[in-house]
Amino acid sequence: MSRFLCLLAVATAALTVSAADDTYEVEFEVQLTSKTRGTFVMEVHPEWAPLGAARFKELVDTDFFKGVRFFRVIGGFMAQFGIHGNPKISATWKDNKLTDDPVVESNKAYYVSFATSGKDSRTTQMFINFSDNANLDGMGFSPFAKVTKGMETVDAIEKKHGETPDQGRIQAEGNKYLKTKFPNLSFIRSAKVVAAGAKDEL
Repeated sequence: MSRFLCLLAVATAALTVSAADDTYEVEFEVQLTSKTRGTFVMEVHPEWAPLGAARFKELVDTDFFKGVRFFRVIGGFMAQFGIHGNPKISATWKDNKLTDDPVVESNKAYYVSFATSGKDSRTTQMFINFSDNANLDGMGFSPFAKVTKGMETVDAIEKKHGETPDQGRIQAEGNKYLKTKFPNLSFIRSAKVVAAGAKDEL
């Protein structure tokens, strides 16, 4: 390979890495109740948790979140979501697990982390912190994004069912189970990338 082509390959690789590290925004539209909707915006930071941010982008790009319920919502703690409403789609992600990212940022209020069931177990479930939950940092929950707009929408996510919905049944039966047993759960109508930009230069 010529010296020029080698330099071009190196430059292209550098640009690819740089682009992967850029922050970007994703807007969620949420059906809060049968009559009310709201939006919030997540600012995604790949440099905080590269693998988690990449998985999140993959989910957004494939329209994974449409119809997804906030099934575990605990006031003062967090709102968890990320089990697809179609059991067949949930099943395709079950064993597609991520290696853990180091915890770079703390689980502050409105920061977003993937849920886990142990080491290297992240798939599609995640949660938004309602308050500062720094105790989660030492447990390996690595934030990859933060809510920057629409905190009032996040605060209005339905909380009355708490931890009652059964995750096993959600995985097996999807939204059919949730619509029947917990029809008031808030859910995501759409999630789309709305802005992207490079990090500030030093």
